[in-house]
Amino acid sequence: MGSLVWKPGCPPPAPKTLGPAGWWWGVSGADPSPHLPSQRCHPRALPAAGPQWAPPCPPRPPSNHQRGDADGGDGLKPGGTGSQRGPGDPPGTTPSGVPPVPPGTHPSLPGAPSSRFPPGSPQPGPTGCPQRAVRMGVPDVWDCWGSRGAVGRGVGGAGCLGLLAVGGGVCGERAGGGLHAWVRWESGGLWGRGAGGQLPGSAGRMVSGLEWDLGGYERLGGIGPSIRPWGGGRGPWGDPRHPRPTEGVSVKMFLRGRPITMYVPSGLGPYGGLRAELPPERLQLDWVYGYRGRDSRSNLHVLASGELVYFIACVVILLHVPHRRQRHYLRHSDCVRCLAVHPDRLRVATGQAAGVDKDGKPLQPIVHIWDSATLLTLQQIGLGSFERGVGSLAFSTADQGAYLCVVDDSNEHMMSVWDCARGTKQAEVKSTNESVLTVEFNPQDSSSIITSGKSHVYFWTWSGATLTKKQGIFGKYKKPKFIQCFIFDAAGDVLTGDSEGNILTWTRIGQQTRAHEGSIFALCRRRDGTVLSGGGKDRRVVCWSSTLVLLQEAELPERFGAVRTIAEGPGDELLVGTTRNALLRGTLAAGFTPIVQGHTDEVWGLATHPSCCLFLTCGHDRQLCLWDGQEHALAWSLALEDTGLCADFHPGGQVVAVGLLTGRWLVLDTATQQPLASGSDGNEQLSVVRFSPGESPFITHLDWSKDGRFVMSNSGDYEILYWDVAGGCKLLRNRFESRDREWASYTCVLGFHVFGVWPDGSDGTDINSLCRSHHERVVAVADDFCKVHLFQYPCARPKAPSHVYGGHGSHVTNVRFTHDDGHLISLGGKDTSVFQWRVLGGPPPPCSRSPSAPEPGGDPDPR
Repeated sequence: MGSLVWKPGCPPPAPKTLGPAGWWWGVSGADPSPHLPSQRCHPRALPAAGPQWAPPCPPRPPSNHQRGDADGGDGLKPGGTGSQRGPGDPPGTTPSGVPPVPPGTHPSLPGAPSSRFPPGSPQPGPTGCPQRAVRMGVPDVWDCWGSRGAVGRGVGGAGCLGLLAVGGGVCGERAGGGLHAWVRWESGGLWGRGAGGQLPGSAGRMVSGLEWDLGGYERLGGIGPSIRPWGGGRGPWGDPRHPRPTEGVSVKMFLRGRPITMYVPSGLGPYGGLRAELPPERLQLDWVYGYRGRDSRSNLHVLASGELVYFIACVVILLHVPHRRQRHYLRHSDCVRCLAVHPDRLRVATGQAAGVDKDGKPLQPIVHIWDSATLLTLQQIGLGSFERGVGSLAFSTADQGAYLCVVDDSNEHMMSVWDCARGTKQAEVKSTNESVLTVEFNPQDSSSIITSGKSHVYFWTWSGATLTKKQGIFGKYKKPKFIQCFIFDAAGDVLTGDSEGNILTWTRIGQQTRAHEGSIFALCRRRDGTVLSGGGKDRRVVCWSSTLVLLQEAELPERFGAVRTIAEGPGDELLVGTTRNALLRGTLAAGFTPIVQGHTDEVWGLATHPSCCLFLTCGHDRQLCLWDGQEHALAWSLALEDTGLCADFHPGGQVVAVGLLTGRWLVLDTATQQPLASGSDGNEQLSVVRFSPGESPFITHLDWSKDGRFVMSNSGDYEILYWDVAGGCKLLRNRFESRDREWASYTCVLGFHVFGVWPDGSDGTDINSLCRSHHERVVAVADDFCKVHLFQYPCARPKAPSHVYGGHGSHVTNVRFTHDDGHLISLGGKDTSVFQWRVLGGPPPPCSRSPSAPEPGGDPDPR
């Protein structure tokens, strides 16, 4: 039961019995206010038996004043009485969505006044105003116009007030006047709205210049949701045969100042009964597809365990090739940029780039030294010492890896030497203003360090806290633009590979060998003393004798790109990382086959197969890839004519549709990869394509109803739209009628069932993708801050908690559950990675064969 606020100087009416549902009317006095002209109010569709308007009343607002919400049903319409129901208002309601007053019903005022206003509310207005009692309850709303002040409107009142102070004085003049506004009170004085400025002394806060949140409800999207908790239960007259109308039950959120109304499904019961809890399900990283070879060097090594170690995004991957098993080091907070393996082949050092968290706070570069057997961090080095990122790393060899040399990505490319055991800095110096690509200790002398990069080779001498350098002189040989790599041969001499395709031996005499067309990206000394070189332009892997006599060579297939790095595997097996983000295994004699493949540019399109553990991806590299989630391998890839942005499987699984940047779409046979159909729907990019299960800005998300007759979509200006496909693809104007519709999928990021996933302060672009699980218990979210979230479904409370998982080094562009909800697939944006997460806590997934070592789980998001 709401409280009453009385106008001082006006005698209260005689107390009467309050109706069962708490509906009542106030009785207006007959004393005219000096501020109000003597005119009668216009009735607002009140029943004949209901209370009548009492004079004096102010005139209606002029016809040129109009105020309406996104539904078009809560505003004052030009030239009308304001009693028309807008297209967004539910049927059977008055303009503001309030249930009509039942004819012949006269519940009345309770007898004891009390105060329901928040602390700091203004006091009641001056004497001489009409007598008025206002219940801050549901659904007591009334009509009132003021020529200088506010405009209130609604149903259920018997009197009218011309000049209104919100939150306190029932009658009082609004300061500043001149603009008409309407004010609505709902359950406990939740909120009011208006135009033209803040009402004096209101207890709430101004929202976007047009909204006031007068209650204690939590903000959402940085603008604040207005909750209408009406409807449900018994009718206002207490008769179970006439249930209380539920048409007005809705939730509003605001993104970039745009109101978004979401109707509460009738089957959910009272809105206040919905709880926001963490889901019992959790995620564990199962497999990472991809490798960062396009812009990093020396990033592939073989550990003592036989596992390959490499990285992509924020994850360092340990791959056991024969067992097809991955483990993951997940302690980095931003993209990993470089990697070095300790001489014991057990410890690993990895350096990351600088970044920012979701609040815009900087994440500083750091180096982690960790145990590859246990995945435990042993030492964190350089927090606060590096700028932009860590570019190159190297362990010393002569003293069993006691020291680590680090070069950062600052303008001066600061070079420092650290004690690995203590984590303390031993020496530091500005190396050069040019790019530094590689750093290594002399394997026979830890006081000797070499760096190379753009237009330089520097020979450093480390003594105590000082580092001094000597520049390499090319003499009679042409100075190359870049020296991308170097190694020490068996005699301790330095061999460099440069952008001219030459191998230069650094001795007193010196020797230059023409090795490749274009740059040499990699050099590797084998166990038998021979030397391997990898070419950029010519894609050749060449084996040289210790005196640089050519012994053997092989060329990589063009689809894999150029050689980025070379590592020696067991026997005569070689491992090659390529510039197109592939890892190859093979020999010079037999050739090379891929063991890891990935995209080479931003990935956006994602679709999961309806009946087996397959999923499809596409992106800016114009590659369409089908992945086998059980075998953890690429099934096939296909070159597209343009950037692929979205995809979807037919319910039968034999056909897939792909949407392109140019507005074209393709339909392909998944078995033969042959095109079956194609077309174009204009020249705007296609953001979403969907197969059916049985005038608006661009559509960003789309879902079909379970009966295949309707479509729900989100648009670029944050609208929730419903379409009658069976009726000719007509837009449904009455969105309330779709509140109980069941959806075959839920990928729309806006909707009542998922509005709780939006973070506080969101600008509307923070969530890129959303997906409900098939068993409808959880919803996964891909955000703009490199995180994957797992929420309970439905997620219909502001600031809902979630499990949060890192690993991506860029905005996460898409998420989808596999057909059995056993796995979740997530796509990185610019990091080009594809993550396969195992869903824990639900039914055991049948499509995973390779258990992964326990990984650190995500912590609940405090929000």
